[in-house]
Amino acid sequence: MVKVIASSLRKGNVVDKDGKLYVILFAENIHPGKGTPVTQLDMRRIGDGVKVSERYRTTEMVERAYVEEREHTFLYSDGEGFHFMNPESYDQVVAPESVVGDMAPYLQEGMAVQLAQFNDVPISLVLPQRAVFEVVETEPVTKGQTASSSYKPAMLSNGVRTAVPPHISAGTRVVVMTADGSYVERAKD
Repeated sequence: MVKVIASSLRKGNVVDKDGKLYVILFAENIHPGKGTPVTQLDMRRIGDGVKVSERYRTTEMVERAYVEEREHTFLYSDGEGFHFMNPESYDQVVAPESVVGDMAPYLQEGMAVQLAQFNDVPISLVLPQRAVFEVVETEPVTKGQTASSSYKPAMLSNGVRTAVPPHISAGTRVVVMTADGSYVERAKD
């Protein structure tokens, strides 16, 4: 256990609060115009899956638990859960849906992820910041519409809705942020 300032905590980190381990699902540093900056943390208790929200002053010290964090390769998902393989030892690990959560649509076969384990039990997952998906459905391109105008809705091959520039058409591969599904750029492949 190591004490760190609350503002340095990120999604996927594990903290020790009152002797229980929590994985951070969402972390946000809030700087109001007046008053003390705070860090808002949404966490899930590892033991029983109970979700809690906590607010700390950004300079407050929090116990961070260091868990085994290793790169794993995503293989597939089935009724049992999400299957990952350690590329060094070829050991396979099954992570339950509660660990993967809203990141599931962004997982692609062969994707390298950071999987944190505590006592050989998967507790959190960190995806690469960006992933490439194909646009399967969007409005047709309107001639004379400038690229600086508003974005249009699109459906990606992973089932996530996002907004893309007007010049992107169905069948185009695009890069999106895995944190929120927002469009970054057209894929260069």
